Amino acid sequence: MTFDQLGLSEALLRAVREKGYTEPSPIQVQAIPAVLSGRDVMAAAQTGTGKTAGFTLPILQRLQESGPQHPHRIRALIITPTRELAAQVAESVDTYGAHLPFKSAVVFGGVKINPQIARLRKGVDILVATPGRLLDLHQQGELNFDALEILVLDEADRMLDMGFIHDIRRILKLLPAQRQNLLFSATFADEIRGLTRSILHDPLEVEVSPPNATADRVEQWVYPVDKKRKPALLRELIVDNDWQQVLVFSRTKHGANRLAQQLEKSGINAAAIHGNKSQGARTRALAGFKNGQIRVLVATDIAARGLDIAQLPQVVNFDLPNVPEDYVHRIGRTGRAGASGRAYSLVSADEIKQLNDIERVVQRHLTREYISGFEPEHELPQSAPLRKPGQNSHRHGAHKTQAGQQTARGRGSEGHKPARRRRRSRAGSAARQA
Repeated sequence: MTFDQLGLSEALLRAVREKGYTEPSPIQVQAIPAVLSGRDVMAAAQTGTGKTAGFTLPILQRLQESGPQHPHRIRALIITPTRELAAQVAESVDTYGAHLPFKSAVVFGGVKINPQIARLRKGVDILVATPGRLLDLHQQGELNFDALEILVLDEADRMLDMGFIHDIRRILKLLPAQRQNLLFSATFADEIRGLTRSILHDPLEVEVSPPNATADRVEQWVYPVDKKRKPALLRELIVDNDWQQVLVFSRTKHGANRLAQQLEKSGINAAAIHGNKSQGARTRALAGFKNGQIRVLVATDIAARGLDIAQLPQVVNFDLPNVPEDYVHRIGRTGRAGASGRAYSLVSADEIKQLNDIERVVQRHLTREYISGFEPEHELPQSAPLRKPGQNSHRHGAHKTQAGQQTARGRGSEGHKPARRRRRSRAGSAARQA
């Protein structure tokens, strides 16, 4: 199927062609006609599948078809959980609406509010916002939702995780009852279905991948290592494999700062991005990472969703997340839009519970490899059985045998030096392919 077959206007098709796209992704094939139909839509898709265009394109078309513009009236409102995601959605609106007369704006916290107010006073058709700043602007009398036609909740599951449900309910009370509602989420978890019952009316459901499925094109490895040696191993991987762009996830803000500083001291350009950084610092760090000035971006889970970095070759989990679903969103930063990607997790013995939880969510045992010279003193315990429905003990035994073979192969009987060459060779090959 091509974009021409989805019923989009020539102005939108022209913008899509200029972006270099010819074929819609699976979520776009299903979501675009659903949104164009005018019904409420509840859509789930894994990260990196093009779902932002899946609602941006049909929203622009529906506004184009619904009549003349209303000066100083917001007609579409898109709410996102993070500032980075808001900025990227706004960029998509500008890109795909390049040949249409609509005006758009993005508002979020962490920056001065006056320039945002000035922009709103010039008139906006489409507003992209985070919940807190949206409520601030409304309380100051700068927003009018009387003409709102479409509401989008993007990354709705993340908004629930971040505690925005009360803000969302406050915002809903400000909006006209007659509107089209679109909810996009990584999964259809029970909490999401509960939210949809209070917002959506007889929604069409669109789902293109199993819940919590990891991107098919992302290869995944676990490197067992003692916690205190993780920084040295990370530096070894970056230098030996000549990684020029790697996104590294840390569990804490303090840990992200400390790791970025350690990398800088070892001669590797690095920056940290997390919630305690000012919006200006976060924007500069992300821009430097995208343009190649910064080689390593160390992030907390604030960056696990919404960051769209074209052709990002690999991500590294310096710490495993406490919530296993966050692993899926982290590694979803690579392998996007049809590209291949690789995810490496540095795992210490005290993280075995998190590893077991992740493997149950993704329904696979992650391949373990040992880097010679970094073999842990405290061995990473064997993974627990996956307990897939209908799985028998024979298959469990097969997993145990495979894990044992990986351990023996990683340790190597020839001594450290040959094992080191073999491990580096495999990792290096992965880096070169990326």
